[in-house]
Amino acid sequence: MKPIDRLLEIMNQLRDKEKGCPWDVEQTFASIVPYTLEEAYEVADAIEKNDMKHLREELGDLLLQVVFHAQMAKEQKLFTFDEVAQGICDKLVSRHPHVFGDAKVNSAAEQVEAWEKHKDIEKAKTGINLKSDILGGVPMSLPAMTRAVKLQKRAVRAGFDWSDIEQVFEKLDEEINELMHVMAYDDTPEGRLEEVGDIIFTCVNIARKLDVDPEEAVRFCNRKFESRFRYMQADLDAQRLRIEDASFQELNDLWDEAKIAEQSVLKEKK
Repeated sequence: MKPIDRLLEIMNQLRDKEKGCPWDVEQTFASIVPYTLEEAYEVADAIEKNDMKHLREELGDLLLQVVFHAQMAKEQKLFTFDEVAQGICDKLVSRHPHVFGDAKVNSAAEQVEAWEKHKDIEKAKTGINLKSDILGGVPMSLPAMTRAVKLQKRAVRAGFDWSDIEQVFEKLDEEINELMHVMAYDDTPEGRLEEVGDIIFTCVNIARKLDVDPEEAVRFCNRKFESRFRYMQADLDAQRLRIEDASFQELNDLWDEAKIAEQSVLKEKK
């Protein structure tokens, strides 16, 4: 038995109402969504850490989520795992006519454009009118910044975009001033939420203009913050001092030391 067939059979047994696992039997499409998302993020985490052994394991966990959904769909006579696999095979062939047909594509950028056009054609066949709903079909469940990028790209395709990045920087200054105004004259939780959101959305626009993935940028920043903070904590631990008892200046000096140490490590790697 091939591994994929064995996995499908194991999932079928786990979902058996009489002899299966009570937890697996109780699950629904909605109830395992959090696990599906979590596994996708764990795949990304393993890639960012360049941990290939862990990546193999996480890809298996993610594959299990696909099999789990397909098993529940099969039970409800909606579709099967084979139909899921067949569907993506057909889609890949259809959206790569330069590989499986006679079309010509000269660059990755051209392929992205062609891919989007194929998606539009496919959606039109299903009755989705992209002209009347340019922003339609962008999943609400996406991470907020990823969804912001997709919404902005949809708007760009309709001709709604800044002509140059300097205008976006000016917009960022404007949004920061609006937040400061709200804080000074009309400070409410709702007002802060809206204005901070506008600032972040504008920063996403800057990232898009610079061809930077904002989610990746924030993850990189998170890792950098963690590394520097742990450096500070380790230094204070060595002195048998609590971080809570250190002064702001002491912490700031340690932060600068962490940055210097970080740069030294980078130079050694080069």
